Amino acid sequence: MHDRDVNPGTDYPDLQVGRNKDWAVGVPAILHSMEPAIAEMGPLRTAKLMTAINQKNGFDCMSCAWPDPGERNLLEFCENGAKAVTWEATPVTVPTSFWAENSLTSLLDKSEYWLGMQGRLVEPVYKQAGSDHYEPIGWDRAFTVIADRLTSLDSPDRAAFYTSGRTANETAFVYQLFARAFGTNNLPDCSNMCHESTGTALSETIGIGKSTIAYDDFGKAELIIVMGQNPGTNHPRMLTALEEAKRNGATIVAVNPLPEAGLIRYKNPQKARGIIGKGTQIADHFFQIRSGGDMALLQAVSKRVLQAEDRAPGTVLDNEFLAEHTLGLEAFREHIAALDDATVLEATGLTLDQVDLLADLYVRSDRTIITWAMGLTQQKNAVATLKELITLLLLRGNIGKPGAGASPIRGHSNVQGDRTMGIWERMPDSFLDAVQREFGFDPPRTHGFDSLQTITGLQRGEIDVFFAMGGNFVAAISDTAAAEAAMRGAGLTVQVSTKLNRSHVVTGEEALILPTLGRTEVDLQKGGPQFLSVEDSVCAVHATHGAVPPVAPGLLSEVAIVCRLARATLGDRYGIDWAGFEDEYDVIRDHISRVVPGFEAFNADVRRKGGFVLPNGPRDARRFDTATGKAMITVNELEHLERPEGRLILQTLRSHDQFNTTIYSLNDRYRGITKGRDVIFVNPDDLAELRLADGQRVNVISEWHDEPDRVLPNYRIVSYPTARGCAAAYYPEANVLVPLKSAATGSNTPVSKAVIVRLEAVEQ
Repeated sequence: MHDRDVNPGTDYPDLQVGRNKDWAVGVPAILHSMEPAIAEMGPLRTAKLMTAINQKNGFDCMSCAWPDPGERNLLEFCENGAKAVTWEATPVTVPTSFWAENSLTSLLDKSEYWLGMQGRLVEPVYKQAGSDHYEPIGWDRAFTVIADRLTSLDSPDRAAFYTSGRTANETAFVYQLFARAFGTNNLPDCSNMCHESTGTALSETIGIGKSTIAYDDFGKAELIIVMGQNPGTNHPRMLTALEEAKRNGATIVAVNPLPEAGLIRYKNPQKARGIIGKGTQIADHFFQIRSGGDMALLQAVSKRVLQAEDRAPGTVLDNEFLAEHTLGLEAFREHIAALDDATVLEATGLTLDQVDLLADLYVRSDRTIITWAMGLTQQKNAVATLKELITLLLLRGNIGKPGAGASPIRGHSNVQGDRTMGIWERMPDSFLDAVQREFGFDPPRTHGFDSLQTITGLQRGEIDVFFAMGGNFVAAISDTAAAEAAMRGAGLTVQVSTKLNRSHVVTGEEALILPTLGRTEVDLQKGGPQFLSVEDSVCAVHATHGAVPPVAPGLLSEVAIVCRLARATLGDRYGIDWAGFEDEYDVIRDHISRVVPGFEAFNADVRRKGGFVLPNGPRDARRFDTATGKAMITVNELEHLERPEGRLILQTLRSHDQFNTTIYSLNDRYRGITKGRDVIFVNPDDLAELRLADGQRVNVISEWHDEPDRVLPNYRIVSYPTARGCAAAYYPEANVLVPLKSAATGSNTPVSKAVIVRLEAVEQ
């Protein structure tokens, strides 16, 4: 039976558990990439798409924001990139009959995997108030329904406009322009749930919330510290950059609660050693840290750096850099001197020898990159942790020189570009002033709702209309049950999407699904074929061109959807040329060139092969656009998560065959999981302590202050080498365990990497 005809629901009777792997990619990655692609799309369509992905005249991969090298391979994609293309470019479409045959009530029982496997969405559909079915609707009628709801609101702030990071720069710009012309800054986005902590910490300390390195810096580094990150699954092409760094003599350290196959050994499928050889060992050292212990480790290393300077004055710190470019060193020195090693060991689960080794490696390296992802950003003290990371880099001048810097790795392909284009509920006045000068209206200045605030706004009845430009909001956000209940209280929910997901079946009183072109598809408008642009993790902007015809006639681009909605809602208010935007995207880029710094010659620069790189003060000139004009070394009180007796610290994570909430298959090859997702990974010593066993079924129950318990029922225990006291389960299913109120201080990001849980045996 084809997988499309299977509804695995939340029970996986065929679940199998094998051994976790100690290497990644190689020939299996080729097979797992190409077999589903050819089976789903056929050899010709597969060849056309796979030779266009991440090429200078092709389309940008939608599976992550990893930057492209200057010299590209003929096949410049990874396993998950190929799966993302197959997922989007499948010729299978959802038939009109589907909507009459499947009620919303029946779809509630379907899994994310089943929903996505139904194929591409190709016609607008509408759920009327009181109905349990979507039904096809014309485009003009769909925009009228939305416009009527929006214009009838008591206040523009009773609408929220969510954005997924797959949205291109041009779409993001017109989308935020529409929201602000309508009158609200309610622009929650997926960054609120992932790298918001990064943006907050880096903006306050170095004046920009982005990476301070270029792609080539990985090959020039002497030491690379990879923290809270699983490149082998989440951005596999990074392994090629790490392999190059290793072959150039770099030392690589992995700091993570779980061992990850890609950081153990990498078999590069484009090299003979990756096909017939043993591949390349990536991490020279693996420090298996407890969840939430990163801040303590960073402080402990900084303390040892200062002690090394005291022993040999003038030889360890970059005193010239510190004096010229930073503030706060003396206060930090005084504060960190009181750090207690016993507290560090308790917080991290490491040994003193390991802490000393990391400090020694750092002191001996003249060019260090620290790179991180969700393992650091989704902690309670994430912002403070990342400020400590910046301090450690500053102590030895590891910002603004080749082979060194801060490297946050974004997950979605244009989540960084969306923020650059104005998708943020708290855009600074400088951006809003530029919008006012360009378009002749004063945008609202009151800060809007972020993602968590949007849910609480829905709960309180303060939001009537929720509009989502891509994504799967109710599955991606924390506290699933609360989020779904809140969304059902909306008057109208609208989803702009390519495929079905959970957010389409958890609706407001009325609901619309608006199908859109995928990134792989040719976008033909009145002005001819159009292209879009994206910004990657190292601030490089480049064009993305669709490679194949749309999967069905009548699909609109995201730009067209926004522009037609704006015309239906705003009419000729402010004289904005929405029709001109839709006809010719160069018109949008001309406006962007006068609003967004760094894009002054946008239409010319983006047409260069490989695109262009945005200015970056810390990287380019050691310029720090903070309130003081200096990089800030900060003092942060250490807080570490204590594990109550009989409990574990749970983190959510992706399986290998997954991108965000999109499930490509029910397998997690590197962790040995096949045909299922209802598993929780627990250290064998913790199982012995808790008197539980590998293979046993348990209810996973999260505890949060005086709130009722949250339950993930009937999960299979998998004995796994996690850090002691720590456990892991798959996202988004485990989001049900993460309380809405559990958010990072300073960024309001859901704390998905530090959930206190207990395991209760299920009677069989």
